[in-house]
Amino acid sequence: MPWRRVALSLLIALAPASLAFAAEGQAAARPQQAAQAATPPGAAIASAHALATEAGLDVLAEGGNAFDAAIAVSAVLSVVEPISSGIGGGGFFLLHDAASGRDVFIDAREMSPAAATPERYLDADGGFDRDRATNGAWSAGIPGLPAAFVHIQAQYGKLPLSRTLAPAISIAREGFPVYGRMARGYAARSSVMERYPGTREVYLAGGRPIQEGDIFRQPDLARTLELLAEKGFDGFYRGEVGAKLVAGVNAEGGQWTADELAAYRVREREPIRFGYHGWEIVTAPPPSSGGIALAQMLQILAPYALDDMDEAHSTHLVVESMRRAYRDRTFYLGDPDFVEIPQRLLASADYAAGLRATIHPEKATPSELLSGAPTPLEDEETTHFSIIDADGNRVGGTQTVNLLYGSGLVAPGTGVLLNNEMDDFALKPGTPNAFGVMGFDANAPQPGKRMLSSMTPTFMVSPDKVAVLGTPGGSRIITMVLLGVLGYDAGLSAADVAALPRYHHQWMPDAIQAETGTFDAATAQALRAMGHTVVRPEDEVAEGRRSSDAWGNFQTVAWDIANNRLEGGTDPRNPVGKAEVR
Repeated sequence: MPWRRVALSLLIALAPASLAFAAEGQAAARPQQAAQAATPPGAAIASAHALATEAGLDVLAEGGNAFDAAIAVSAVLSVVEPISSGIGGGGFFLLHDAASGRDVFIDAREMSPAAATPERYLDADGGFDRDRATNGAWSAGIPGLPAAFVHIQAQYGKLPLSRTLAPAISIAREGFPVYGRMARGYAARSSVMERYPGTREVYLAGGRPIQEGDIFRQPDLARTLELLAEKGFDGFYRGEVGAKLVAGVNAEGGQWTADELAAYRVREREPIRFGYHGWEIVTAPPPSSGGIALAQMLQILAPYALDDMDEAHSTHLVVESMRRAYRDRTFYLGDPDFVEIPQRLLASADYAAGLRATIHPEKATPSELLSGAPTPLEDEETTHFSIIDADGNRVGGTQTVNLLYGSGLVAPGTGVLLNNEMDDFALKPGTPNAFGVMGFDANAPQPGKRMLSSMTPTFMVSPDKVAVLGTPGGSRIITMVLLGVLGYDAGLSAADVAALPRYHHQWMPDAIQAETGTFDAATAQALRAMGHTVVRPEDEVAEGRRSSDAWGNFQTVAWDIANNRLEGGTDPRNPVGKAEVR
């Protein structure tokens, strides 16, 4: 199996994992209840930057809970990972409250401005204007992350925002060392970012572009975070910051209004739940596409003895499950406040069984043979963190500004780098976005609507173990979480799950994409013999057409209930990440 290799080129031996399955689609007798009988021996946090992990642990040490720590971690990531996330973007937070046993999904996804109609993203010839969709004022949705901080603190936290935002404020003001990925990302986006005066004030403050090793300071962002800590929602969405955000967008040709900025609200939604091999999977509902896709893929795969197969055949079946889930994503999923989603059907075991019946065990299904119209039922970007505290509360948080450095536009005087999430809408039906995924009417922009997302914070719960997992990676997020679930199910540690090699299929384009080192030549050839197109970076490296490739930034923590032991796993592809148990 692919998850037997826990580094990009390292093979490890695994004892055969038990594949005694729970009944399809049924959680194993609410394993959440078994997890309430004990509490963890401490706390564990895994995030994409050591400063964020340390901030969260410090908040816990001062009497905060996992939800307070989530605010601290998220806010610090917003400061130190502008390449991936920030308070000018949005995110999803999956929470578990140990005292009540309740799970809740906090939707802080960005919203469409009223003026952002599909016609705004067409050029003079009626073609899709990719620049407007991904760069500058028209690419930005109304941010949601600051409202999430306020909501989580008020409803679930123990400490005030003045304490949980303090680490981020200090780091923004005093600075932190620029790391390689941040500098490389800026170099890739500099021609866009340097269009805008507000961005130049921040990223060219030293008279030249940021370079690895520089101390990067953001005094305007520190001031914005201080106002958020002091005044809550009004400190960002109204008052001086709100006015500067609207002015900054409109000065670059956009059309935001103060009223729609102040009208932003987070949504609490019920997570998706389903059973897989004795685990209860708790995951993201729409406007994330991840939970429904994960339910489809895992329930398609549940009856197969994947661990008894050779790598090519097990990969073939996993890919076929991916193909079918992403096809449904294209046509049915969007903001549930605006469109009717057949969620119960799409996430059901019976529907998965029907999809499974269309899979040939030895041959790839060409994507063009799966209907290209709705049936009548109906990387680097983004960041993730995982937390378990000593009371058993847990948080999986995934947040983003979409592409590298989002829109590239910093609203002058705020330090806020705005997202470019409008590209996640189906701005022109049937036209792929920057991640190559398509959409139609269900994901078309409307005033106040939230764009479809792939962010998939997820819990796995059994009587013996609890895990929190997630990753960035654009449209590949869902399949990376799928492979993480399969890894935990096969008995891997948190560190090994975070290091798993990765592959992906998203219906269109009809190809298996893979990281460097995921498939050896024999496995790739066997998959091709089944009819799959396999894109291996090492083949293209050998031909001089590209460099090696690695995906995602997986962050996970797990509580071994049986042995009362915590563990964390941070992605080895990211040298500044940190997982710590304390």
